[in-house]
Amino acid sequence: MKNLLFTLVSALLIMNSCTTQEKIDYPETRKTDTVDKYFGTEVADPYRWLEDDNSAETAEWVSAQNDLTNAYLAKIPFRDQIRERLTGLWNYPRYGVPFHKGSHFFFFKNDGIQNQSVLYIQDSLTGTPRVFLDPNKLSADGTTSLGTYSVSKDGKYFAYAISKAGSDWNEIYVMETATGQQLNDKLEWVKFSGISWRGDGFYYSRYDKPAGGGELSSKNEFQKVYYHKIGDSQDKDVLVYENPAYPLRNYGGSTTEDEQFLILGESESTSGNALYVKDLRSPASGFVKIADGFRFDYNVISNDGERFYILTNDGAPRYRLVQVDLKNPAKENWLTIIPEKEEVLKSAEVAGGKIICQYMMDAVSKVFVHNMDGTLMHELSLPGLGTIAGFEGNREDNQAFYSFTSFTFPSTVYTYNIAANKSEVLYASEINFDASGYTTEQIFYTSKDGTKVPMFLVYKSGLKKDGKNPVYLYGYGGFNVSITPAFSVSRLLFLEQGGMVAVANIRGGGEYGEAWHRAGTKLQKQNVFDDFIAAAEYLVAEKYTNPEKIAIAGGSNGGLLVGACMTQRPDLFAVALPAVGVMDMLRFHKFTIGWAWTEDYGSSDDSTQFRYLLGYSPLHNLKPGTCYPATLVTTADHDDRVVPAHSFKFAATLQEYQSCNNPALIRIETNAGHGAGKPISKLIDEATDIWAFTMYNLGMKPAFK
Repeated sequence: MKNLLFTLVSALLIMNSCTTQEKIDYPETRKTDTVDKYFGTEVADPYRWLEDDNSAETAEWVSAQNDLTNAYLAKIPFRDQIRERLTGLWNYPRYGVPFHKGSHFFFFKNDGIQNQSVLYIQDSLTGTPRVFLDPNKLSADGTTSLGTYSVSKDGKYFAYAISKAGSDWNEIYVMETATGQQLNDKLEWVKFSGISWRGDGFYYSRYDKPAGGGELSSKNEFQKVYYHKIGDSQDKDVLVYENPAYPLRNYGGSTTEDEQFLILGESESTSGNALYVKDLRSPASGFVKIADGFRFDYNVISNDGERFYILTNDGAPRYRLVQVDLKNPAKENWLTIIPEKEEVLKSAEVAGGKIICQYMMDAVSKVFVHNMDGTLMHELSLPGLGTIAGFEGNREDNQAFYSFTSFTFPSTVYTYNIAANKSEVLYASEINFDASGYTTEQIFYTSKDGTKVPMFLVYKSGLKKDGKNPVYLYGYGGFNVSITPAFSVSRLLFLEQGGMVAVANIRGGGEYGEAWHRAGTKLQKQNVFDDFIAAAEYLVAEKYTNPEKIAIAGGSNGGLLVGACMTQRPDLFAVALPAVGVMDMLRFHKFTIGWAWTEDYGSSDDSTQFRYLLGYSPLHNLKPGTCYPATLVTTADHDDRVVPAHSFKFAATLQEYQSCNNPALIRIETNAGHGAGKPISKLIDEATDIWAFTMYNLGMKPAFK
């Protein structure tokens, strides 16, 4: 009887919350008279002071905002039940795709709610695994995470990078593989770098040490490539390449599997690069240019001596594989090995003497195996509509590894016998979740300009199209990133409670190759927002839901998406969840690596692009007297990818202009960054708050067993 009474009272509270939100007394945010002039147009920036991540005033503002948000969330009656259910869902063993180097196999495993996955080593696939590197021991709170890593060709050394508190800044360390002994090597101020071995050392990229106080916000300039020899201090590292004439270019060095050639990639943005090759057998030789930048992508996947296999969208918007002879690298001499197809060629790997190609068709993975001359052998059979990760394999091995996942199919790891074209499960998921009760379908809807856009819908089987279903609509739409089916523990909670998850494959991504990407960039960026708005309108028209039941979500560029759509169509959404978003489109390029995004966004330094950016910039399109959706902005204090000032200024302005009682809150995580490497404990805390806020403001009545 007591439990029944509690349930009835909770239900009444929830129903009341949907109809009568209390007015929130927001912390006062100081305004200044800061104004910038762009090509004769004055643009006010009254909260510019929030860009100073080192000031005491900013810290006080962050504290006050978090206190307000925590107080609001604490009143949601089912918040603790959400946390308990999420913890239970997350608590299952998860495995990464193994890789083989030297005489050892390596794989990652998380027992359930370990903050960071642990790297194991074993002498064979049937041997006894033993802990090789446990990132959970690198910090007491689990906020130090493992980044890139690489085993030397002979398997003797293991080099790895760590990130602290989610920052993009990395430190590189080295271990002896056989003993697990930590060596004295320590490399600092590494960012956006690989680790590429040659002999008893490796190539990596780094920046000069930033000025004090600017580590998390200063513009990243003058990246250089170095060679580090094991046992040397960093000051002895050999400078391999720099280009002082172009401070806003990135440079990365990688070696071929035979370690005879150094590949140098040069880029100005997140897509498109120039490509150079240096013959390491002749130390005095220089770099030979293979391709100019920066319109197309060129990625060396393997080589046969001086003949290089390169994956490119040059002359093939959906990518092809070409062979380039270093002695005759002119483009007219390139030989197409695997021509462009209707499907998008996402990646190619050489394993077992074959080329394993991962394609994407309507945002779903397909895999084809080819001989080295490009001859098609067969298609790999997959469990269903989903996404492949991998392949991990060596050219001389007959065995490769990959994983498969989908919205209701937890990641499962397979071994693949290349010669026999046969897959077997290596690590199956052990999550206590019955996927048979859920349906995944792919539909195609029409955007504003008539473009057909795919969207995945996931829901409990038997869902009624009565216009009353709560919907979580997710999108990204940028940087050639494809949003493919993936298993999310967090979203299971929403599905269990009768919600629908909708994932729209909008323009700006790579789902249909470079043309699809370019259609959502620069002066065509509005296509991205139109596609997302059209997705919500489709769901309403087809009676899946109604505007009072739609929550929109996205992170980073997806945070921009949510910010733009909620300012353009505040009437269409009940909840907005912009995460670590790019909200100030006039100043994004002035911080850290933001300058590299101008290829997608354009820049306010150009008069035409300025006017276009001002037309949709979320910060600058909030308007006084408007009722915006219930909004929970999320960011983190160590985000040095999209600096938190974007979210700070947007939240302050939203609170100032909000005309109704819908909450306009911001949640600022501490000791965390853009998202990568975030410990499980923080992921659960964040998901708890997001889902509590979302369900509360969608009027849902969650019931937990």
